[in-house]
Amino acid sequence: MSATADDRRSMVIALVGATLLSFAPLLYIQSDTSPLTGAFFRMIYAIPMLVFLVLILKQNDPRDKQFRFLAFTSGILLAIDFVGYHSAIDYIGSGIATLIGNSQVIIVTICSWFLFGERPNRLILLSLPVVILGLLLISGVWDDDPYGSDPVKGVIGGIVAAIFYSSFLILFRFSNTIQAPSVNLQMDATFGAAFGLLIVGIMPLSSLGIEQIDFSISWPGHVWLVLLSLSCQVIGWIAIAFALPRLPAAHTSFALLLQPALTILWGVIILSENPSTQQVAGMILIFSAIIAVTLFGRTDRSG
Repeated sequence: MSATADDRRSMVIALVGATLLSFAPLLYIQSDTSPLTGAFFRMIYAIPMLVFLVLILKQNDPRDKQFRFLAFTSGILLAIDFVGYHSAIDYIGSGIATLIGNSQVIIVTICSWFLFGERPNRLILLSLPVVILGLLLISGVWDDDPYGSDPVKGVIGGIVAAIFYSSFLILFRFSNTIQAPSVNLQMDATFGAAFGLLIVGIMPLSSLGIEQIDFSISWPGHVWLVLLSLSCQVIGWIAIAFALPRLPAAHTSFALLLQPALTILWGVIILSENPSTQQVAGMILIFSAIIAVTLFGRTDRSG
């Protein structure tokens, strides 16, 4: 198979993965579960399939215990991301919550500057005040009738999600310096996320408005969680993890931007989400900053 054919195949796989991930908020909403319950069972239902794939594929995994533990720990960070993300969906809708969470591309770049000496260019630095202004507009602080049950809490949840998703990506990247099979990495991180959600889910956090995990199995709610787990947590993420390292940078950027764009579209068409004019302006600012950083942001390794 030629390099061009390989690129096309990888791009198709990446786009399929991004499209599947774009439906995740809708499936979570349909489950009618609390943020912690939905996130916990999303991981739990994915584990048997991931273990099955690891056993069937029997791919060589060169990592030692230290690197596997790092992948597991990255999953704990992902657990907190999901608590913030699912809470933001409840407070402000799937489209806005997903867009705020995807501002992690800017946070990752800034963190990589301090952690790895990868100095960002001016465009990345200039994007920060643009994102902050967009968040203020989305929060509804100057809006008479903003969309969402509590836009301020929604923005806070989205920021928590973006920060911990950024932390997850940085640690997950570091845990995979040996280039282990994507299924094995996904399994370790999912175990970590399930563990982290279990710990958080049994803590008394009602003062923060966070319900504990409901361990009872309800139907059809858990049918939606099983579908969410298999389509997004297993197939979608494995597709993304497989395809992106094999794609040119420009194609990678497009594939990553497709997911939040489609989620916003599904929110409007399927869920009838109707953000106010100011919130739409804030979304445009944030999405423009994400596009600019993803396509034109550059880093140089200092020192």
